[in-house]
Amino acid sequence: MANEYTPDLITLIGDNGEEIEFEILDIIENDEGKFYVLYPFFENPEDAVNDPGEYYIFEVSEIDGEEELAEIEDDEKLDRIAAVFEKRYNEEFYDEDD
Repeated sequence: MANEYTPDLITLIGDNGEEIEFEILDIIENDEGKFYVLYPFFENPEDAVNDPGEYYIFEVSEIDGEEELAEIEDDEKLDRIAAVFEKRYNEEFYDEDD
């Protein structure tokens, strides 16, 4: 199919060593740094129906030439980055008339 959607995926290692696959919704780069906006990836679409729909934002730091993702500890910074993502998302997927 020509219109088949293929998500950009990234695999993270959880606290217990388990691999968790995420879809990259957005990458935000601004004066505060670089951030990945991620959503859990479900191979089975039925599993996604029961998901609460929460996305996650991680801050990127470079260590020994490798990008590492970490949770954002500063709640105000997290709110600012979330606002940037939500504005971009709404502009991309929703008409102003909606």
